[in-house]
Amino acid sequence: VPGLMGVVLTMTMIMMTALAMTRERERGTMENLLATPVRPFEVMAGKIVPYILIGYVQVVVILAASQLLFRVPMVGSLALLSSILVLFIAANLAVGFTFSTLARNQLQAMQMTFFFFLPSMLLSGFMFPFRGMPGWAQAIGEVLPLTHFLRIVRGIMLKGNQWDDIALEVAALAAFLLAAAAVALARYRETLD
Repeated sequence: VPGLMGVVLTMTMIMMTALAMTRERERGTMENLLATPVRPFEVMAGKIVPYILIGYVQVVVILAASQLLFRVPMVGSLALLSSILVLFIAANLAVGFTFSTLARNQLQAMQMTFFFFLPSMLLSGFMFPFRGMPGWAQAIGEVLPLTHFLRIVRGIMLKGNQWDDIALEVAALAAFLLAAAAVALARYRETLD
């Protein structure tokens, strides 16, 4: 159940961002946005922040269901989990933003989303034990943000992990966020030109 939080956030956040930005380009509203004196980072931040709030609504629903329906204990700090959720949601939104700069239409954006989501789900340790996978699958899984988030959320909720226990996983999430945001901004600038 804690892992389900990461899977739901990965799928919905990437898909919503990729489709929203691609839809704007298809409908011609992107040209109106480009006519304003807004920098690419500001556009990206403006598009991502509302989805962070939507992600938190999803988390509240999942946590409530885990407590009320499945009696999953919350051993660790909810404040620590909430602060790391911002990082994870932003990383997924940056991936969705990148896909929106690559896709020419909403169908392509949807396909890219699933090509990212399926390996994330299969190679993160959500469906199969991570250490039981072959070395090449573990190497791919280590690049995916869901892998690190699953370790974090399971550690906080089920084991009561503190910051020292999850610092390396948080660093990996932050590195992924920076890389995905850099690619998204670079691609967005190319789209502007």
